[in-house]
Amino acid sequence: MRKGDGLTLAGTKQRVYSDEELREFSEKIEQIISNRELSIVFQPVVCLADRSVFAYEALARNTSSIFVYPPDMLEAAVAVGRCGELGRLLRQIALEGCPDHTLFLNIHPDEFEDGLLIEPDDPIFLHAERVYLEITESVPMRYPELCRSILREIRSHGIRLAVDDLGSGYSNLKYISDLQPEIVKLDRELISGLAKGTRLHRLVTSIVDLSVNMGAQVVAEGIETVEELGAVMDTGAHFGQGYLLARPTFPPPEPSWPEVV
Repeated sequence: MRKGDGLTLAGTKQRVYSDEELREFSEKIEQIISNRELSIVFQPVVCLADRSVFAYEALARNTSSIFVYPPDMLEAAVAVGRCGELGRLLRQIALEGCPDHTLFLNIHPDEFEDGLLIEPDDPIFLHAERVYLEITESVPMRYPELCRSILREIRSHGIRLAVDDLGSGYSNLKYISDLQPEIVKLDRELISGLAKGTRLHRLVTSIVDLSVNMGAQVVAEGIETVEELGAVMDTGAHFGQGYLLARPTFPPPEPSWPEVV
């Protein structure tokens, strides 16, 4: 996974729009939701021990020309108060496209405000396999009590939690303790250029050890070279994800393992 592949815009400062811009956004988002002008591609999360597919991360794509990039579409939905509806539709499309595998689903911070996540008919509760909700560190920072309350409710129904992008921006390792995620995903910033025997490698190894001691398994995101893959495996991380193993596509792709690691 690379930056911009998913829907999350955590930490983005919301700009103020004019009434005309909001009316335009409202019309565009209504068209997209009503006509389901959306698609999902999938990228495997690969078990580094046996090279099997552990899960697939669902990544949004818009199929119309209304918005060039999915984050622009999401920003418009947030501006007109329809982020929850858009997120729910994307979850439904993800389940339809990958019904037989564990899924990682990105949740935008604003979805914690509208209450749709805890509705009993939300797609996350209808998937036959495991579901991991991916949230970034900004979610508990923006909505501390609300976030914890909603996550408690969701997890009581068997949904699991993944903290995404650990190591980017203003990382706060305390959230591993506070939120007790089953999965921690290390950001590409920590993986880019990773090589054995370096200070960065020692840092990543320490983060993996800390996460394991806190009861979480670790996904290394953004693996793009054979050297990075070998270094990630040496840290003790459980899972890998990135262009080296498979690009996001539909239908869900099988990973391609390099000959030399």
